[in-house]
Amino acid sequence: MIQSEVPVSIENALNDAALSVNRKLDELIQPVSGAEARVYEAMRYATMGGGKRIRPYLLINSAAIFNVHQDYALRAAAAIEMLHCYSLVHDDLPAMDDSDLRRGRPTAHKAFDEATAILAGDGLLTMAFEVLAHPDTHPDGGVRAELCHALAVSGGAAGMVGGQMIDLASENETLDIGAITHLQRLKTGAIIAFSCEAGAILGHASKEQRHALIGYAHDLGLAFQIVDDLLDAEGDAAETGKPTGADAAAGKATFVSILGLERARQQARLLGDQANAHLDIFGKKADPLRWMTEFVINRKS
Repeated sequence: MIQSEVPVSIENALNDAALSVNRKLDELIQPVSGAEARVYEAMRYATMGGGKRIRPYLLINSAAIFNVHQDYALRAAAAIEMLHCYSLVHDDLPAMDDSDLRRGRPTAHKAFDEATAILAGDGLLTMAFEVLAHPDTHPDGGVRAELCHALAVSGGAAGMVGGQMIDLASENETLDIGAITHLQRLKTGAIIAFSCEAGAILGHASKEQRHALIGYAHDLGLAFQIVDDLLDAEGDAAETGKPTGADAAAGKATFVSILGLERARQQARLLGDQANAHLDIFGKKADPLRWMTEFVINRKS
């Protein structure tokens, strides 16, 4: 069962992973001089402004199960964070969620301007594939190609982008729990699933091991979104670092609007238990992923 409190280990592990990924992002997205300097500045603003780095954490610790070289895992982790941050920049735009605050700071289009924010998102998206395709990410070209393909699928119209389209189209519509689950498996879950699958790809994992990590990630992703809905419904903007109540104001159907607060909490806990069950085949090596499950269920921001 999910424990009532997150172990101290997850805080230390998350901080360690975040520091390592931040250093790698700083190395990969270096400031430049010249006319294009502003877009690099905006890209750095979007990626270096904090965040828990949950997706990189998942990738690093999934890769660790298979003893993947840390340098390979860190480059892949930086790539997934680039793609994630691109999605946040674009989601915050007036044409999408129209948000003014992200991670406790002005959103990219507020700190710069809308055109620069769009280009910064485009730059981060394409750089993610540049990083994955580089020989420094893995000596095996087949592994690099598989990483690029998996990220393209999970981040594109069959994954995150498709989920965002459904989300936009569903405003002021009545969705059932199946439709909400499908929406969130694409919008949020697909990238979380890639974060775990990438560790298996880097480690030449067996089909059974790969499916176990994907199953864990799918359940974790849904639990993550339910908690996100709970935080939007009853969280504190000062603690979450972004506006709350936005879903209800936009008339969006969410897990909370369909299930209610208490049933949504119960469902998140059930999904957490299911997620951890997928990790049984890895034994103690998967403990950092189990800590993440507890962190997701109990998070306040």
